[in-house]
Amino acid sequence: MIYGISYTALTFFILFVAFVLWLSFYLGKRTKSASTYYAAGGKIHWSVNGIAFAGDYLSAASFLGICGMIAISGYDGFLYAIGFLAGWIVALFLIAEPFKKLGKYTFTDALNSKFNSRAITLTASVSTLIISIFYLIPQMVGAGDLVTPLLGLPHWVGVLLVGLIVIFIVATAGMASTTYVQFIKGGLLIVLSFLLTGYILKHGFTLTPDHPGQPYHAFIEMTPEVKGDKVITAGDWKVLDQVEVKGKKLVRLEKEGIVRWFDLAGQEGHYLLKEVLSITHDKSGQVLYNGEPQANGNFYQVGHLSKIVVDGKEVDKTGAVGPVEYLSILENSTVVRFLNAKFTYGDESVSVYYPHETSGKDFLLPGLKYKIGKGSSIWSKLDFISLMLALFLGTAALPHILIRYYTVRSARDARKSTILAIAAIGAFYVLTLYMGLGAAVNGSMDVESSNMAAPLLARAFGAVLFSAISAVAFATILGTVSGLIVAASGAIAHDFIDLYLKKNLDENAKVKAGKIAAFAVGISAIILGMAFKGVNVSFLVGWAFAIAASANLPAILFLLFWKKTSSRGIAYSIVVGIVASLAIILTSPTMWGIYGLDPANAPHHLENPALISFPLAALTVYALSLAYPNGKITAAK
Repeated sequence: MIYGISYTALTFFILFVAFVLWLSFYLGKRTKSASTYYAAGGKIHWSVNGIAFAGDYLSAASFLGICGMIAISGYDGFLYAIGFLAGWIVALFLIAEPFKKLGKYTFTDALNSKFNSRAITLTASVSTLIISIFYLIPQMVGAGDLVTPLLGLPHWVGVLLVGLIVIFIVATAGMASTTYVQFIKGGLLIVLSFLLTGYILKHGFTLTPDHPGQPYHAFIEMTPEVKGDKVITAGDWKVLDQVEVKGKKLVRLEKEGIVRWFDLAGQEGHYLLKEVLSITHDKSGQVLYNGEPQANGNFYQVGHLSKIVVDGKEVDKTGAVGPVEYLSILENSTVVRFLNAKFTYGDESVSVYYPHETSGKDFLLPGLKYKIGKGSSIWSKLDFISLMLALFLGTAALPHILIRYYTVRSARDARKSTILAIAAIGAFYVLTLYMGLGAAVNGSMDVESSNMAAPLLARAFGAVLFSAISAVAFATILGTVSGLIVAASGAIAHDFIDLYLKKNLDENAKVKAGKIAAFAVGISAIILGMAFKGVNVSFLVGWAFAIAASANLPAILFLLFWKKTSSRGIAYSIVVGIVASLAIILTSPTMWGIYGLDPANAPHHLENPALISFPLAALTVYALSLAYPNGKITAAK
């Protein structure tokens, strides 16, 4: 997508970043002990912690990823929101209070509280590090996506910028500054999402959405002369070639030196050529957008309605509508989605995005992304079940979420902050449904990155709203990345160096080691964020949830609720969960594509591993606890 710099958004961004840096510097003066650095001294009020929970959890996946997935896949994208929220029920009823009673600084502290096992210390710290890194990747990808419309800079600059700012936040004040950054951005995100949803309902539906500085683009359509299945003539355009990609017949046309791609639709006697969006890369490095240089600006935001039906009648626009009426009208209308096909043409790499009309009813039902009904296979059904299992079970096992329980004073406060978090997160996820649908029908889609759906939707309603939403989205990433790096640095400095290697660090040394670890993890996150450019962030976060559910949750539940659990059972279950989930992820069709191989030739067709890896880990802790009963414990009360 072609963007210009928004100076209003840039101002909001600079002001917010300046405030965050000042806050980190101010709180950093008070960070002297390990307790303060890793757990904010356990003095955070439960209400602040509850909103900080929401700020930590409502990451790039929630705001950028879910809105984007809803915009391109309808209800299937909303399934992520359902899964993310449902996971908090497990955290509330099974984890919150007993986990608070066990720990001190890190996830490993709690898991090893009654064993003092070096094996648990090692495996739990490795698990925390792996999960944190997998969760960091989508946050950094989202950061890169945001910086382009904000600053007009490349994706990698955004990744680098977020990485450096967050390293500063964590290295100065640790969990204290992280908590307040999460509290502020969590509150702002929810408030601004309510405001954006209000704009969506007030705007209603229209067939020709307009955008500030960029009018709605009517795509070229023409009736060609076709013989057999070949286009012979097409108006005053010269026919250059015709290829078939993914079942689509694409025609290459030229006029006045500009070459564009068209989609040939219809059947004998009723053919139609429809212009598609195209991005062409040649070997010289030149990139053409719809056959023209980027500077010409001939590339448009897409996603709109081709038919609006109200009370059985077709209309051009509706005006303001209510929340229920909005869904009802959309159900009876027709959404134009843009699907992607990539192919090689000569020495060029071509990506085309072609329009595909989808009924509103289909858009609001499962099946566009996850095939569980018509057109489904055993693999697609298993993959869907596996994803839902990971989302439902993963929340209660995410290290950066679990360590927030150590920032409050008591187990009762842990429960109260969890309840507040559920209320805030639940309200936000309802709003993502309207923001995602609004982006799909208001011409607010970047075909190259679904992650930009919500910010671009805000831009459609004005520069100020876009600026505020973009700045808060950036803050969302800062807050989540900060929490992840605190968790990862704790795993390295406190768990591995101090406990496993038995360095017996004093308070100052623990804090120093944590800061060095934060720097190392931050650099790693920057590199990985650049490598995964363009992948939907919710999809990537699903992997982190799957690893957490497989590696951590069986160990946590058995520790808390089965008195025969042994240290060896816990340690080996973590290893099995990590190895099984990573093995499935690294051999998945998506990773096969990232390797440059044909995804169809991947060893299996599961994208999400939890259906296999979680039961394996649970079986491991059960079997080995029976076989090696040393280190028995009493169930937590």
